[in-house]
Formats: sequence, C-alpha cells, structure tokens
Amino acid sequence: MRAMPSSPRARSSSEAEGLSVDSRAAVPPPSTAELPRRVDKPWGHELIWAHTDRYVGKILQIETGKRLSLQHHEVKDEWLYVLSGRLLLTLENDDGAVEEIELGPGASVHVPTRRRHRYAAIETCRLIEVSTPELLDVVRLEDDFGREGTFNP
Repeated sequence: MRAMPSSPRARSSSEAEGLSVDSRAAVPPPSTAELPRRVDKPWGHELIWAHTDRYVGKILQIETGKRLSLQHHEVKDEWLYVLSGRLLLTLENDDGAVEEIELGPGASVHVPTRRRHRYAAIETCRLIEVSTPELLDVVRLEDDFGREGTFNP
C-alpha cells in the first residue's frame, strides 16, 4: 500500500477541553439494545445497524446536493454499496490521482485506508457502508459545514 504524507490527527471537542482522544482507536461496541442507532449529520443521517469489535455496518442517507467531507482515514477501511439514488464518489486512485466516479444502485466500491475520498449525492441516495470499527478515525481535509480537522458529527 502506498504511503501518504502524514496528517494531523483529528481533534474532538473533548480535546479542546483538555481530554485526549485517540481517533485511530476502535470505538467499543454498544449493547445490542442500543442498535440500531440513528446519527443525524449535516448532509443527512446514518443508521448504525451493526457494531462489533471487528466491524461496523451503517446505512447512510445523503440528501440531494449535499456531500460529506473530503477526508481520509489513518486506520479505518471501508466498503460501500449503493442501494438507491445517484452518488458522485471522489476517490484517490493507486497512483495518488483523485478521480470522480458516478455510482448508481448496485454499485460497490472499496475505500482503502489513507485514500482521500468524498461522497456527494447527485440525487438523494442510500448507501450501505461496512467498515472496521475506528468510527472516530477521520481526517477532514475540506468540509462544507466547517468541521475541518475534527471528527465531530
């Protein structure tokens, strides 16, 4: 796997208050009674339906015209499957060039660790994301909602 230039570790609001949080650590799984769990985001929401010490399963809904941060992960590895709608995926390729790919229902793609990527909804889309459990491992490079450099929702 190709190495990328190092980036500062993401900070949470807890760190600003003097608490240290390692964003690369796996988030401990909640009790079964706490799943599924909806997490509202400025671009839509995610429904975390599975969470173990080895993987996490989510359904993301991204509203038309909204997009997630341009980001990468230090440890987290993820796969994406489009259930409905149309998605514009920005993804760094093996040579380090960033490409844009339009995906529709039935499309699946791997987002390897350390690859810059962004999801943007051409029309409201629902995606299944399966990843390793490092949910706080996000290095935001650009963000439409002012969250650069953090892993705040």
